[in-house]
Amino acid sequence: MSASLAETMKKNERQQRPLLSLYLTAGFPEVAATPELLHLLDQNGADLIELGMPFSDPLADGPTIQRSSQRALANGMTAHKVLDLARGLAPTLQAPLILMGYLNPILRFGLERFVAAAAQAGVQGLIIPDLPPEESADLRTFAAARHLSLIFLVSPNTSPERVQLIEALTTSFMYAVSVTGVTGARTNLATQTEDFLARLRRQVRVPVLVGFGISTRQDAAALARHSAGVIVGSALLNIIEKNWKQPGGNAAIAGFVRDLRAGLDQS
Repeated sequence: MSASLAETMKKNERQQRPLLSLYLTAGFPEVAATPELLHLLDQNGADLIELGMPFSDPLADGPTIQRSSQRALANGMTAHKVLDLARGLAPTLQAPLILMGYLNPILRFGLERFVAAAAQAGVQGLIIPDLPPEESADLRTFAAARHLSLIFLVSPNTSPERVQLIEALTTSFMYAVSVTGVTGARTNLATQTEDFLARLRRQVRVPVLVGFGISTRQDAAALARHSAGVIVGSALLNIIEKNWKQPGGNAAIAGFVRDLRAGLDQS
């Protein structure tokens, strides 16, 4: 059974061990793949796992996650089915499970009903990129009652005042977007990223995990020196897309995760 999100954050802070958070779109590349892939990530170095709820208009996501969402939707994945998957899998994982998705399907589900279902499924946190913190009061109330963490995003152009607001609402970690733009693996990260993270570290006391654009162990190691850990999504989905059901495919996926973990351990 997984440790709680709060326990995981505190343990890694004490050990000064950078966290590896991995993103997987539920239902990609096929619905039956999700349980196997979640266990593969869990067993090869993931400290946190973000299970993506596919959406037809993922504004914050680049072509890789858009493509994975379209494929998952074509496979029949829905918010209800994501919660069903979480309910069966969360108790079997060591890493805390976080749901990441957009607000519209949650509104259609019903805010309070969705939060209750997520908590009952063993989910420990929610990342909703298109939910402004200023408009999150209702969801925060429902989440707090169920001990779910709401995780908000900050970017290099987020004002110091807004960073302060988000810190006040943070109960686990702050998600730092390394670049202005959408998700996606990049061949190099913006030179301003380290300055941005250093600025955040001076301003906030909550843990900061950094994502968007991280694709190699070198990226992970470099950014872990300035944060509590890294979040990898598009690069992992690219590896899965190339290797799923191929000879040695699972070994290639596991090797990619272990390589990221090794980079963090050497940072």
